[in-house]
Amino acid sequence: HVQLVESGGGSVQAGGSLRLSCATSGYTFSTWCMGWFRQAPGKEREGVAVIDSDGDTAYAESLKDRFTISVDNAKNTLYLQINSLKPEDSATYYCAADACAAVHGRMNSRGAGSTPKVTDFGYWGQGTQVTVS
Repeated sequence: HVQLVESGGGSVQAGGSLRLSCATSGYTFSTWCMGWFRQAPGKEREGVAVIDSDGDTAYAESLKDRFTISVDNAKNTLYLQINSLKPEDSATYYCAADACAAVHGRMNSRGAGSTPKVTDFGYWGQGTQVTVS
């Protein structure tokens, strides 16, 4: 079965950097789409970035300058590099996965350049906490 396990969160000072990891198993990693989402206390879970099986990426517009999503197919691992951290980046970060046909269909139904949404993905990790002070 599909398993997603995030790691790499922690407490950092504003201006610092973190690299989050998501170790995956139970599906053909290189053929699925994956994404990062985050949820701050009292707020809805929001999309941060997605990457498809061709390596194409999409980011939330307000985050694209500081966040980088990437994969290591040999390790079946998804990454999120976050630079110039701000207190407002404090949240639980989740990785998500699903077959690209499903993800593309859902995103494309909202038009080109749509921001990733929770409903675009069917499989989720348990989250890793990031606190910026």
